[in-house]
Amino acid sequence: MRSFEADFAVPAGYLNTPSIGIPPAHVADVVEEAVSRWRRGGDSPPVFDESVAVAREAFGRLVGVPGDTVAIGASVSQLIGNVAMGTPDGTRVLAAAGEFTSVTFPFAGHAHRGVTVTEVPLDDLPAHVDGYDVVAVSVVQSADGSAVDIEALREAAAASGARVLLDATQAAGWQPLRLAWADWVVGAGYKWLLSPRGAAWLAVRPDALERTLPAGANWYGGDDPWSTVYGLPLRLAGGARGLDLSPVWFAQAGAAAALPYLASLDLAAVRAHCVDLAGKVLAGLGLPPRDSAIVALEGDDAVFERLRASGVIAGRRAGKIRLGFHLYNSPADVELVLDAFE
Repeated sequence: MRSFEADFAVPAGYLNTPSIGIPPAHVADVVEEAVSRWRRGGDSPPVFDESVAVAREAFGRLVGVPGDTVAIGASVSQLIGNVAMGTPDGTRVLAAAGEFTSVTFPFAGHAHRGVTVTEVPLDDLPAHVDGYDVVAVSVVQSADGSAVDIEALREAAAASGARVLLDATQAAGWQPLRLAWADWVVGAGYKWLLSPRGAAWLAVRPDALERTLPAGANWYGGDDPWSTVYGLPLRLAGGARGLDLSPVWFAQAGAAAALPYLASLDLAAVRAHCVDLAGKVLAGLGLPPRDSAIVALEGDDAVFERLRASGVIAGRRAGKIRLGFHLYNSPADVELVLDAFE
C-alpha cells in the first residue's frame, strides 16, 4: 500500500506497532543495502558516522529539541542509566503506576544509595510533583496509550523545581512533540519511528548535563571518536555527545532514512489519521474515545484467538489486548477488529 508518500508492505490487520513498527520500502531498502555491503566486505566503520549524525538531528526535530543536545545509544534503559547514575544519593523519583520498567528500573537500581521511586496514578501525577526531585514518565503509556497531562506536568515541575525525564517512545512518530522544556527526553527507534531495533536517543537540556553522567563512557563519546580509540586519559566530547554509545550500525542506517521521513510529514495530520482509526474501533465497540493511537481492549483468550484467525496482529499487555494504528493502517483494519469482537 501507499500511504503518507511512502510504500509499505504491511499486511492487512497489522496493529502491533507499539511492539514493532514496520518500515516503509525506502527504509528497508537502505538497511538491505547496508547488509549487502557488509556481506561483500564493502564497508568500514566510519561509513556509518553520517547516518548517526542524520538520525540524531532528525530525532531532535521529532521531539522539538536542538540536534546538538541529543546523545545516541541502543536502548531506552541504557540511556536513562546516564540520568540515574547522575542522581544524588537520596533522590526522590516520581513515576506513573504501571510505567514501562525501562523508565523506572534504572532509578530503582540505585536503591542502595537511598534513591527511591514512588508510583502514583498517571492522572494524579502532576498533582504529586511537589516534594520529588525527579519525575520520570512516558509521554504515552505503553500498556494502554494513556497520555500524561504534559502542560500540567510542566507547570508543576516549574513551580516545584523538580527535574523531568520524558520517554517519548510511544509518542514520537505519530504526533507533534515540543519537549525542549524537559530536562531529558528519551526514545527508541523500533516502534513508531519505523527503524531497526538498536537505535535510541537521549536529549539532555544543557543545564541538566551536570546531572547526567556517562555510565557507559566509551571511545564513541570522544570529541573525535576516531582519535579516542586507544589509551588514557579520559577525553569525552562536551555536551550530550560525550554520552554517546558506540552505534549499532544497521539500526542507525535505517534510522537515518526513517526519522527524516517522519520529521518531514505533517505530524498533526498523522496524529489525526491514527487517532481517528483508533477511535473508530472504540466507537464500534460502544466505548468512549481515548484520543490516542493506542487502544487497550478487554478480551479473553478466545477473543485474542479470533483476532489472530482474522489476520489481526496485536499485543497482550497488562491483561488487555493492545492495538496500535500508524501510517500504514486503514479502515479495513478497523473492520477486521470489529468483526472479531462480534
